Amino acid sequence: MTLRNQCQLITYPDSLGNNIADLHFVLKKYLRGALGGVHVLPFYPSSADRGFAPKTYEEVDPQFGNWSDMDRLGEDYDVLVDFMVNHISAQSIYFLDFLKRKDESPYADMFLRYRNLSTSGELSADDLKKIYTRKPRPPYLEVTFADGTKEKVWCTFDYEQIDLDVLSKGGRDFIRSQMIKLARHHIKMIRCDAFGYTVKKLGTNCFYVEPETSQLLRDLDAFVSPFGCELLPEIHEHHSIQLKLSAQGFWVYDFALPVLVLQALYDGSGKNLRHWLKICPRKQLTTLDTHDGLPVVDVVDLMTTEEIERTRDNLYSRGANVQKRYSTSEYQNLDIYQINCTYYSALGDNDDAYITARAIQFFAPGIPQVYYVGLLAGRNDIERVERTKVGREINRHNYSIEEIADEVCRPVVRRLIELMRFRNEHSAFGGDMAVLNLEDDSILCIRWTATNGAFAELTANLKTYRCEICHSEGQAEAYFFNP
Repeated sequence: MTLRNQCQLITYPDSLGNNIADLHFVLKKYLRGALGGVHVLPFYPSSADRGFAPKTYEEVDPQFGNWSDMDRLGEDYDVLVDFMVNHISAQSIYFLDFLKRKDESPYADMFLRYRNLSTSGELSADDLKKIYTRKPRPPYLEVTFADGTKEKVWCTFDYEQIDLDVLSKGGRDFIRSQMIKLARHHIKMIRCDAFGYTVKKLGTNCFYVEPETSQLLRDLDAFVSPFGCELLPEIHEHHSIQLKLSAQGFWVYDFALPVLVLQALYDGSGKNLRHWLKICPRKQLTTLDTHDGLPVVDVVDLMTTEEIERTRDNLYSRGANVQKRYSTSEYQNLDIYQINCTYYSALGDNDDAYITARAIQFFAPGIPQVYYVGLLAGRNDIERVERTKVGREINRHNYSIEEIADEVCRPVVRRLIELMRFRNEHSAFGGDMAVLNLEDDSILCIRWTATNGAFAELTANLKTYRCEICHSEGQAEAYFFNP
């Protein structure tokens, strides 16, 4: 099995309707021809982080449906799911048994204990200082066992997300068995969440530790590839990591594209974007928006520090209803490398700018993913973020069936869906891409050409937001305009 070269949707299981069955209905009723795949964000029973602290992978959370619902979805679409290689819930039967029976637990070596790294059970100040973390605390949770003893276990993220020891036999056996079970369903790709944090090694920054991390990815691939399932490691960091993984033949994310497109449209200059489109991996999934914030760390060295800061300032000054405080600890966002905002609002709720941004994404190398809020050109949900006091909720509005029926009638959404259908249907996107060099830096021109001569060419004015698509249609040429 291979992924269809068509647009994919990213959504929570209860964000387009109340459950997976509702999601399937919405896709069939309103989005025929617009999507070839759907990434359903974690639908497993979970104790925190909206699914990203899974208690088990054996079942679907009953509030979302069951595995039959997921399998039926997989009959119509390429389905992508998450596997949290780095951690599992503190409320899982595995960790609870470990707390109860400590070393007698059959799951004892699933978890990364400080004592596994240091005979004293403590890490030195020098070792802790080296560790790459986006949380303002050391990466551990001190647990109390049933016998009253205490010990530190590795905890990179939320205290409900306990890190697995991916190099131990117990950890490896658990990962293998669970990934094989997932791959046996109608699943085309497994996204390995927070993959850069998986391997911990004293004396390093414990992020993307080599060669162990690449070997781990090869091992995971060996678990699922017999079932025709592929892997997608999720890593937010310097773009060179994506290039390295791509060179090894793996799928990667293009997390640099969102901010590069924003900068191009804010500044009316395609210099940095044009450079990246020429060198970026070809075997990739492209995004402009996801369930997290807009990524910044991924564009380091693709943009200057001044350009990054100016783009961030422009987002706050030119975006709609976005404020710096929504990306601070006041709103439970401790990741300084992300900005909480919908992509539509980042462009000032401007329809033409938004369609131009999506056209650029769809003409970039790779398979495009569109986040469900972006699919409906969603504005920043200020009411939700103020009610929850969680900055990332600004881009996580849940749509009822009735809301969706109204949203798909908006002109900007109709234009986007038409553009997605074009991207899915035209044969040129199975060919070769070229970024044309033009004297006018404010004009971006991307051309796709298939071996049979079919072509599609985007010309986007980064200052006026006018884009034109010229393409072959049989023996004739046709045009799309964004006035």
